[in-house]
Amino acid sequence: MQYTKLGNSDLTVSQICLGCMGFGDPTAGIHNWTLNESESSKIIGYALEQGINFFDTAIAYQNGSSERYVGKALRDMSQRDEVVIATKFLPRTAEQIANGITGQQAINQSLNQSLKNLGVDYVDLYIYHYWDYNTPIVEVLETLHQNIQAGKIRAIGISNCYAWQLARANTIAKYEGLTPFVSMQSHYNLIMREDERELFGLCQEDNIAMTPYSALASGRLARPYNTQTVRANADNYAKKKYDKTAEQDHVIIDRVAEIAQRHQVSMTEVSLAWLLTKVTAPVVGATKTEQIQDAVKATQLQLSNDELNYLEECYKPHALVGIMADNKPQIKQAN
Repeated sequence: MQYTKLGNSDLTVSQICLGCMGFGDPTAGIHNWTLNESESSKIIGYALEQGINFFDTAIAYQNGSSERYVGKALRDMSQRDEVVIATKFLPRTAEQIANGITGQQAINQSLNQSLKNLGVDYVDLYIYHYWDYNTPIVEVLETLHQNIQAGKIRAIGISNCYAWQLARANTIAKYEGLTPFVSMQSHYNLIMREDERELFGLCQEDNIAMTPYSALASGRLARPYNTQTVRANADNYAKKKYDKTAEQDHVIIDRVAEIAQRHQVSMTEVSLAWLLTKVTAPVVGATKTEQIQDAVKATQLQLSNDELNYLEECYKPHALVGIMADNKPQIKQAN
């Protein structure tokens, strides 16, 4: 495993981040395909054995049970200072706003609950899950900065935002003497490359680490086109993200398979090897040990420039999907 600094932070992370959305009580959230605690622990243990030290979860994943499973496994199998734990907080809900809960109160409540779920005293990377149009960004930054000073957070990241939002946030942080975001977790992979338009340039210029999620397009870049799996049939959220563009993405997936055959490696290795030429540490979900094996192997696979171009040249523009499709004001501000 190779390791790298996470942007401008002092965090040293493995080039593969284990995405933990697949861990959690399958009866407790929007996904019914997640692993129970025992199965989750086995996957986390195997990831540690392979040198992965970077783990990404969220309070929203299966009603906090992902955090609980991840925290328990890491406490049992590693030393706290040997791992980098990332988790996320959500914008205020309409109910919280109606009840007069401030942005500061909502973030503090969420952070304290995450610390309890994880069973830790601090979070290494605390990520703003998506933009809250009803809370001034300076209030978000001030609250996060206070918790960094209190020792509850080491560094902060952001997810699912436009380049202008990240630029605005870090400009405000600079001029207000607050802590800036050091990482960006966006929806990026071989069949979803819209962030190359603006976000990539900003992150490169300001040394903001890119840790994209859906690195394998919910498995579509890891298996031949139209292969049926339990998750492929059960994950309705992934279907909404990818099924509408399946025909135009087909050629890219076929090319991944072609190069994998040429190198005698898995499609996962090819897809992630391409991604590792672009970003700091992709977030890779895994529910089987062989998926982790392939992800780790990808860090050693070198694709030629011709192969990289071959994978990229058929890309066609995509409409924003998932959380980014909803990145707009949801609740009107009072006059």
